[in-house]
Amino acid sequence: MSESIFTFLATSDISSRIKGRSVLTKNYKIGESVGWVPANIGITNTGHIAEGLPYRSAGDLRLLADDESMRKISGIPETPDGQFVFADVVKTNGDAWSCCPRTILKDAIQELSEEFNLSMTVSFEHEFSEKGLTTPSHPFSYSRFLDHGEVGKTLVSVLESAGIRPETWLPEYGEHQYEITMEPEAPLRAADNAVLIRELTRQVYKSMGKDITFSPVPVPGGAGTGVHIHYGLYGPDGEAVAYAPDAPGRMSSLAGKFNAGIIKYGSALTAFFAPLPISYDRLKPNNWSTAKIFCGLENREALLRICPTNEIGGKSPAEQFHFEFRGGDAGANPWLLLAVLIKAGLEGIRQDLPPVEIITEEPDFDEENSSLQSLPESLSDALQLLEDSETVTSWFSNEFLQTYIAVKQQELNDLEGKSFAELCEVYSNVY
Repeated sequence: MSESIFTFLATSDISSRIKGRSVLTKNYKIGESVGWVPANIGITNTGHIAEGLPYRSAGDLRLLADDESMRKISGIPETPDGQFVFADVVKTNGDAWSCCPRTILKDAIQELSEEFNLSMTVSFEHEFSEKGLTTPSHPFSYSRFLDHGEVGKTLVSVLESAGIRPETWLPEYGEHQYEITMEPEAPLRAADNAVLIRELTRQVYKSMGKDITFSPVPVPGGAGTGVHIHYGLYGPDGEAVAYAPDAPGRMSSLAGKFNAGIIKYGSALTAFFAPLPISYDRLKPNNWSTAKIFCGLENREALLRICPTNEIGGKSPAEQFHFEFRGGDAGANPWLLLAVLIKAGLEGIRQDLPPVEIITEEPDFDEENSSLQSLPESLSDALQLLEDSETVTSWFSNEFLQTYIAVKQQELNDLEGKSFAELCEVYSNVY
């Protein structure tokens, strides 16, 4: 590996785009920071500062490097090696800034630990599609695996050099669709990885003459593309607290209350986990995606899925037992997405909600399960539900909420009048 000339101090904005500034590696020191501007968080996913932000040209901030998050970026063909470090957006005196997505997640993790003595493991699953191909694409096939063998090998090597631990890389169900999954990590590390992995994956494919997209709907009528979050709940020393073998779904009362909070506030969270106008084409029944707001036993149309455990050879299920949140997509900032899930789960415990109801059979949305709560049908509806929720809005500063809603509203306004096919093309290029 050649010596890194630059070190990039990075954040990820509301639209889930990596931004930041670099310094010469030879000048980098512990606790490094670089200047930043408040309005940068208000840049839309197509690259324009939104109207209606609580700040404009005035004000200054700093990107303060988290030295423990330093990564080596190497092995991307035709690309210089580099250093990459995640940064928290702070005020010029070092105090936390209320609109920093990474700080919002860190605060949620701290609440989970200090208030309820709980820890988590988290793993993000990322789906993406190769663009511009017209050849047949058979789901899960070995031939597709071999077709991308060299790029898959390179990608895994690049990720591992960056301190990311891939679990699997595989062809998926959709047209020319692939998925890469991660080993479980502590929640901040997992979300950091989720921020970085998309950029590294894009660059590896680009360097090898391939064009990919993480867009939730790459083409009209095609299979949707999601970002799924697997999470387990544990005690402070990693002891299993979510597993109860004799309870419904084998879910403990504590985990049931945590998950009940996510289901209770699911509609108000949608503006965070499905933040693009096209996100809602994916979230509908009979689409192998989230169809309604419910917790299902091993059900892939649930917002929350109780995952199976591997007990072959007498393996213990207790430590494996975990859940999958299936509503997210690549438009969602991973730090914010995980933060709102934790905050909703915390509300479930604080409010002593009854353990979440579990749908154990294939749901019948027209008859037996017709009363299950539906997701909002559009981003506009989701934003209104967010604004209407006193509980969810209480998790954030007024400054952050005004910024988030302004950015999402600007993105809607910028693309108003475009056909669905045109929207798919725009986001296929953005993400």
